[in-house]
Amino acid sequence: MKRLHKILGLGTLTVALALPFISNSPVWAQLESAGQAIAENLQREEQIKLVLSAEKKLVEIDNKGQNKITWQELNNKVVKVFPNDFIRYTLKGENISDRAVRNLVVNQPIPQQTKYVLGSATVAQNNGAEITYSIDNGNTFVKNPVIKVTLADGTVEEQPAPAQAYTHIRWNFGDSVDSGIALKATYEVEVR
Repeated sequence: MKRLHKILGLGTLTVALALPFISNSPVWAQLESAGQAIAENLQREEQIKLVLSAEKKLVEIDNKGQNKITWQELNNKVVKVFPNDFIRYTLKGENISDRAVRNLVVNQPIPQQTKYVLGSATVAQNNGAEITYSIDNGNTFVKNPVIKVTLADGTVEEQPAPAQAYTHIRWNFGDSVDSGIALKATYEVEVR
């Protein structure tokens, strides 16, 4: 079987939250077909169907005075988002072909005017699935990005990259995604 290597950029298919955020004023974000996005380059081969959805985190106080967290689905809606709001993206997929897909890799840019929530990315286990990150606009990906920081004494040391430095997330779904296998990956961002 011919080796199949797919790298997908879902940024053009999904939620962009690219409107400027001005102080504490609300802004409107239009979700563009996030519920039923099918990646063009995979649609031709009819192998993997991908759907990206988004949810806004809501925190309410229950009758016991405790915080209750719920997630409001944002599919194809115009919603108010404010600085410090949290959005959770969920990528679901399925191999709808009759054969395994080899080396499936999905790249997702962090939407502008948001910052990645460190440690929030997940991937359902699939024979060696892993998550890597980019802090250089998708040119390179590593598990634990670092930046070089010049200290007061002039020495330079590497430190973990801050959340606002993250530009992309990459999910590598392992060597093979068998026919009929479902995939799931998530991550959260905070609106700046």
